[in-house]
Amino acid sequence: MTSGVARAVVRYAYFPFMFFGLNGAAYYVVSQGHSYLWIAPLMLIAIGTAFLAERILPWYEEWNESHGDGQTNVVHAIVYELQNLNGILTIPLMGWLFSGGLNAGIWPRDWPLWGQLLLAVVLADFALMFLHFLSHRYAFLWRLHAVHHGVSRLYGFNGLVRHPLHQVVDLVLGTAPLAIAGMPVEVALLLGFAISVQLIIQHSNVAYALGPFRNHLSIGQIHHLHHVNWGKEGDCNFGLFLTVWDRILGTFHAEPPRPITANDMGIDEVPQFPKGYVEQLVFPIHYKPGQGVQHLMAAARARAVHDIGE
Repeated sequence: MTSGVARAVVRYAYFPFMFFGLNGAAYYVVSQGHSYLWIAPLMLIAIGTAFLAERILPWYEEWNESHGDGQTNVVHAIVYELQNLNGILTIPLMGWLFSGGLNAGIWPRDWPLWGQLLLAVVLADFALMFLHFLSHRYAFLWRLHAVHHGVSRLYGFNGLVRHPLHQVVDLVLGTAPLAIAGMPVEVALLLGFAISVQLIIQHSNVAYALGPFRNHLSIGQIHHLHHVNWGKEGDCNFGLFLTVWDRILGTFHAEPPRPITANDMGIDEVPQFPKGYVEQLVFPIHYKPGQGVQHLMAAARARAVHDIGE
């Protein structure tokens, strides 16, 4: 049985360690000129910490049980990080093509590194939030984004579950403009690391405390509501880091209309979401949003007619 001390440590130290501790360590590595390879073990520490904390203080015990998705989610995580790395490696080329050289562009390179990182996080948070919002509004984007929402539980790895094509959209429209503006590689590396860690925090099955920041950070129960399989009721709380953009857009909801249970995750019209990685890659080709709902309604009507006949 987990001790009360361990649970208290996880409740109050999980978020500060993951967000400030690991991002601070990555910042130290980059700012002091150490090898960027140190970022890889820091990411492994983030994943391992989430996995351990989920066992000590979970939101729902059921989310710690395998749903037949473990191996697929590992593949998703590897592909996600490789695409991030590829995006970072193309920044020098983008600098030459669009800004007239590595040190050109409108990016404030004379700012201290921490200031440039803060600016990058704020701008990327807005861009990714708005793309997230659009991904719930337009069918061609939703078909790709649905791969992320098909999960039937939330835990650390779920944050890195993305259809590769949707991640390309995020990179091209969400963060590439920053590179075109002249964002340095070291800032892009820290931004990519911060986003990955935030995705793990946002989806981890850990009942961490946020105190007065609970309604200002787009994590925890705020994000649980976004993942519910209650039709359009989950079309809210699109932010990655902050809730301010949702407040401006009018899509912020602090509390669910009813209690969220462990079985309320997923897509209501696709209750049997495919578990295999290849199946999920081809899912957008076959998925026609709205037809699943019609099928469910038709089945419900058929059952009702059958029950009346009996």
